[in-house]
Amino acid sequence: MSALDKFKQTEILLESGTNELEIMEFTIAGELFGINVAKIVEIMRAEKFKPMQKSHPDIEGVFKPRDDVITIINLARYLGLPPSNDPEHDIFIVTNFNNKEFAFHVHSVVDIDRISWTKMKKPDKLIYGGKEGVATGIAEFENRLITVLDFEKIVAEINPEVGIQVSDLDRLGKRERSDKTILIAEDSMLLSKLIVESLHRSGYNNTVKADNGQEAWDYLSEVKNSGDDIKNHVACIVTDIEMPLMDGHRLTKLVKEDPRLKTIPIILFSSLINEAMRIKGKQLGANEQISKPEIARLVEIIDRLTKDD
Repeated sequence: MSALDKFKQTEILLESGTNELEIMEFTIAGELFGINVAKIVEIMRAEKFKPMQKSHPDIEGVFKPRDDVITIINLARYLGLPPSNDPEHDIFIVTNFNNKEFAFHVHSVVDIDRISWTKMKKPDKLIYGGKEGVATGIAEFENRLITVLDFEKIVAEINPEVGIQVSDLDRLGKRERSDKTILIAEDSMLLSKLIVESLHRSGYNNTVKADNGQEAWDYLSEVKNSGDDIKNHVACIVTDIEMPLMDGHRLTKLVKEDPRLKTIPIILFSSLINEAMRIKGKQLGANEQISKPEIARLVEIIDRLTKDD
């Protein structure tokens, strides 16, 4: 069975809280990369497209496979890798995240793998043409190393308007300072920095940053074992879903099943939020789920969830 056929049959929504993900392996110039299957809408043979004049150099053009016009990003060009030797057999991976669709031009698709987030390691900061943080992780699977790309960062670099806009906080008006502690689990250095800055700007000066769900869980375990009042250390948790070692769904499951921690409100703040993911997050006990980059709405939700009775 080809990878395309397997994608059509795969169950994208995994069992809740298992700390697993499905990765679609693909190649560019013979190098192996991966994308979370939860981001994929469709995989198709590359087809004719309309070039866009004066667009970003990594944007190849647009095409209309259905009702919507979709922008095509040439991943080989973005990564500084050679073009395809067999362009007639190239592939478009059509994705949806942050409620927007993009097509990524790759050279071939290989397979779909189910792996544990514990097998995902954070890569060095600088790889592939000097792009900082271009990979969200390196996955180990059957003696293969798969570079899982940070597609949100790629899109935000090409089109900054789709990223977090700190200026959106201006609409919240004048705000009071709060001494409540917000725990943030986010593996992207850029997004973590922006979220922390946005919360500080909004009056939440006390923030604890974790690079993944495992670090957040370790912090929560220390707080729990200290015997101190949990609320003195964590008033709210803001977590991404896709993270190495432990994802946000697993973190949510662990917190909500713990008698001492389950009252802590959890917000899933992720590019993956869609109707299917909302069902999964609700089953796990998440208090709120919002899609990046809605930073002002995130602050409003934190306000509500941490409001004193």
